[in-house]
Amino acid sequence: MCEEKKGKSQAAKRKEELFLPKKKGCRAVSAEETAAADAFCEGYKTFLDSAKTEREAVASAIRLAEEAGFVPFDPEKTYQPGERVYLNNRNKALLLAVIGKNGTKNGVRLGIAHIDSPRLDLKPNPLYESADLALFKTHYYGGIKKYQWPTVPLALHGTVAFRDGTSVNVCLGDDPEDPCFLVSDLLPHLAVDQMSKVMTKAFNGEHLNVLVGSRPFNDDEESESVKLNVMHLLFEKYGMREADFQSADLCLVPADKARDVGFDRSMIGAYGHDDKVCAYPALMAALDAGVPESTVITVLTDREEIGSDGNTGMKSTFLVDFVADLAEAEGRKLRHVLRSSCCLSADVNAAFDPTYSGEFEANNSCYLNRGAVITKYTGSGGKYSTSDASAEYMAKIRSVLDNSAVLWQTGELGKVDGGGGGTIAKFVANWNVDVVDLGVPVLSMHAPMEVVSKIDVYMTYRALLAFYRAEKM
Repeated sequence: MCEEKKGKSQAAKRKEELFLPKKKGCRAVSAEETAAADAFCEGYKTFLDSAKTEREAVASAIRLAEEAGFVPFDPEKTYQPGERVYLNNRNKALLLAVIGKNGTKNGVRLGIAHIDSPRLDLKPNPLYESADLALFKTHYYGGIKKYQWPTVPLALHGTVAFRDGTSVNVCLGDDPEDPCFLVSDLLPHLAVDQMSKVMTKAFNGEHLNVLVGSRPFNDDEESESVKLNVMHLLFEKYGMREADFQSADLCLVPADKARDVGFDRSMIGAYGHDDKVCAYPALMAALDAGVPESTVITVLTDREEIGSDGNTGMKSTFLVDFVADLAEAEGRKLRHVLRSSCCLSADVNAAFDPTYSGEFEANNSCYLNRGAVITKYTGSGGKYSTSDASAEYMAKIRSVLDNSAVLWQTGELGKVDGGGGGTIAKFVANWNVDVVDLGVPVLSMHAPMEVVSKIDVYMTYRALLAFYRAEKM
């Protein structure tokens, strides 16, 4: 009896055998691995600052890929194991493939992340003058809380295409020496009516007008002279005329750079974590995949924030066509390759926020510093508009992560009837491909500055790398 008291009780042993292990989170991560996570995230911060739009993300990813030996894809060529190719889709989406030892014989491994983020797009005719001020009219892109955007320093990013076939890239406002832009707000002294309204009524999309100038062109008594001065400056710097706004992809994004958060520098605050915080690990996993058993394909896709429509979104055929080219070159049928394929939809989830704990269900939330989060399903209400990963596929992913000592967790997107959201997983599942979401927990998702844990970013990279390198699925 004395011996029994000194050791674990029978119930304690049984609990240890049957219950989920206690969540140690980053306490289970060694000092060496924490240092590796911090180092990995320095590269991520550099990427994030250079990739605030999908065009910039594609350009940055191609630079890194070419340094790692990737070359443009040639559909007329048959590739050998270990060869590395990329396919640029209209400068707004990108595929990177590493040819496996078995090619497409046992399907392909897909890691898909999106590189678009909520922002303020310029309307086709954006520039106007009112009360001796020049402003841009905007149309917000993706799901935003409109009240978060006034008085935030903004930068102008994008591309202007001219009728002669040339184009110019615009990036103004990020450098401390640059001017910035902003949406004005009403002072509290005069905001009695505004502050008595519900948020959806107090902040109108048509009020997200961006202040861009206040000085006239010269002393001439011409109307719209402030607008003229702005156009004069745009013409001097970029060769733009007002009509050129009609063939431009221009947007306003937060001007701040990625910064460490907390006394311990354990977190990163930045615009655009959703979903570049998964895109960068997926990109780096492709670069570090070596010569895998099966061909691996990292997809950096566009337009997820607005439903994935369009020829650069996941409802397009650009990925399926690419897989078809690989399959046909090896004498295989596309449908046979797809049904044997598997995918990690690399997307974020909402991290438990103790300030708003009532919106989460604690047992089924994901948390900062507990590793990559697997989200079996998203959607809303009664699992509407989602793919729900099968038990068998979940078991395979668990095995891959555990065998590679990856820190991971599961999580839902808030309470059952608290709202909801979706990812590209449901579109991939429609191709008869096994798929589940895996990514990084995020605080303040879709805000001008979101927050993530460095440990979680690194573990998402390790999870994707383990998935790419696994011999069997």
